[in-house]
Amino acid sequence: MKVAMVDPSLFTGRYDDSLCAALADQGAQVTLLGRPMRATDAIVPQGYRYSPHFFRRSEALRDRLGEGRAFRLAKAADHAIACALGDLRPLATADIVHVQWLPLAPADQLMLKRLAGRVALVHTVHNADAYHADAGLQGRGYRALLDRFDALLVHGDTTHDALVGQGVDPARIHRTPHPPMRLAPASATDLAAVPPPVVPRLLFFGTIRPYKGVDLLVDACIALWRAGHRFELAIAGKPFMNVAPMVDAVARAGFADRLVTDFGFLTEGRLDAHMACADILVFPYRHIDSSGAFLSALHHGKPMVTSDAGMFGQLPDGVAVRAPAGNAPALAQALLPLIESAAIRRDQGARARAYGEDMGSWRDMATRTIDIYKALLAARA
Repeated sequence: MKVAMVDPSLFTGRYDDSLCAALADQGAQVTLLGRPMRATDAIVPQGYRYSPHFFRRSEALRDRLGEGRAFRLAKAADHAIACALGDLRPLATADIVHVQWLPLAPADQLMLKRLAGRVALVHTVHNADAYHADAGLQGRGYRALLDRFDALLVHGDTTHDALVGQGVDPARIHRTPHPPMRLAPASATDLAAVPPPVVPRLLFFGTIRPYKGVDLLVDACIALWRAGHRFELAIAGKPFMNVAPMVDAVARAGFADRLVTDFGFLTEGRLDAHMACADILVFPYRHIDSSGAFLSALHHGKPMVTSDAGMFGQLPDGVAVRAPAGNAPALAQALLPLIESAAIRRDQGARARAYGEDMGSWRDMATRTIDIYKALLAARA
């Protein structure tokens, strides 16, 4: 069975790598098609092929253009041309085209039209609300694209129920629970680049976007600092929003020395170093379907504080400390016992680690995914 796994922008490279390796281990011939690798990527294909099929021209201009508007326009034009006129043979000659992300819906529809009827089409819907309403043009028309796929894969009830509510036939939706992941481990250089904490440290990590609620976390921390509680807040990752107001708010409140920032595209090792140095990991998301960041952190055995949005609201009791989504004062109250007690932190961290160890494996996910592929191919035959 030939599988073309598609994630043009490598939005979830660690997820793609884990799934492709597990599928290959069960005998599938897998090619992951993405963009050219960057220094911050940590994909080392095991048993499958990697092809830098997308964004070749725009990625070649990235160093010259930077990450601003000019680069985004170049990427959009590059992808639109590739979808409308580019070589689709690496996809069309597969048995299954499994799309993880559709980075520009108006362009992606052109690619899907060209593939229609030629190959079985599968899409993993990581978020039923494409890009959590932050997308603009990027996600315009995403819902209509879902009807072009033979099967839609989801990780839990939140996404399943949202798709059914959008009119998707439940028979086309298949659950494939998301296993825990492990980022590339921190090197000595990575660990040396992260200042060690001198008081309990909270960590928010990953891409920084409005829906993730980091502003709520900053507000909660300022309130706790003003109340006399001693701890640090570290924010590590690439901003996709203006973070200056949050940083300025901390400085105006007089607590700049308690804020650690590491903004930019960080390597997996660097993110792993931040997790290793943290005492508490915080996921204050306003809304979410499933969180790869959460699942990549469980093995560290650190206490987790989350909102009650999406998958977080469905976690077993005791795995994480939860607060109502969008409520900064409630988040502050949820954080306080962990900040004040090392014993509570140890207990909660052990619960998080145990939960990760009890979850399913990538082998389980690959088995379920291959069964879905086989059923599609049998129906087409």
